[in-house]
Amino acid sequence: MQVIVRDNNVEQALRVLKKKMQREGVFREMKRRRSYEKPSEKKTRERSEATRRARKLARKQAIRDGLIAAPPKKLLIKRAPALPTTTGGARKT
Repeated sequence: MQVIVRDNNVEQALRVLKKKMQREGVFREMKRRRSYEKPSEKKTRERSEATRRARKLARKQAIRDGLIAAPPKKLLIKRAPALPTTTGGARKT
């Protein structure tokens, strides 16, 4: 996994990295591997994950076929960048 740091903006690069890792399921995998998982628990988890994937695929297909309405899209509200404030006093560095 690779993230490009632009203009020495490490905070933004970290946010992008975390989002990519979340999408790939790295955090879920780390949490799962923290402790031993019994074979019966593993089978149950994998079965439920497969069911979840199948339901999601069926829902997407039904939306594509027009059988059910698509969920409303979230509105992205872009905030204006904060303006620098001048306090008039001496600045500590």
